[in-house]
Amino acid sequence: MKDGKRCLEKEREALLKIKYELIDEYGQFSSWENHKDKKDCYEWRGFLCNNLTNHIIELDPNGLYENGEKRIAIAPPRGNISIWLLEIQNLKHLDLSFNDFDYIRIPQFIGSLCKLQYLDLSHSNFSGEISRHLGNLSQLQFLGLDTDDGMLTSTNIDWLSRLHSLSYRS
Repeated sequence: MKDGKRCLEKEREALLKIKYELIDEYGQFSSWENHKDKKDCYEWRGFLCNNLTNHIIELDPNGLYENGEKRIAIAPPRGNISIWLLEIQNLKHLDLSFNDFDYIRIPQFIGSLCKLQYLDLSHSNFSGEISRHLGNLSQLQFLGLDTDDGMLTSTNIDWLSRLHSLSYRS
């Protein structure tokens, strides 16, 4: 078994449901299968489990890295951010950057992932008002909301004052 790749059944099933709500033209999720020989997620890409608890703690569906640097996929995943993310209750790191969510709003339920310390939604074609529910992420240390098109807005940023662990990085 490879370190960090044995996941719990409930969370593995959630990953598969997340996969089926995304359009994956590039095949980033081709390793996410339900076949018996891949049931323990040994060869799955784009996530990391805690070696002691087997809970998924990091999820990066784009998951394309080269020499330690993230590279942009030719055809990034697109579609919906699945509510099945809530089944991954110990998630600390969620990187949805450089995906294509077709100008949907940032889902409110992301604010329920209370253990998140890292959330990157940059350059993923979100639009509309930034969800004030992100203010519920009290352990958040990094929040990426960069956009090239200015489609994200916020008329009230009071929710930011609840993110006491957030630090500025340039």
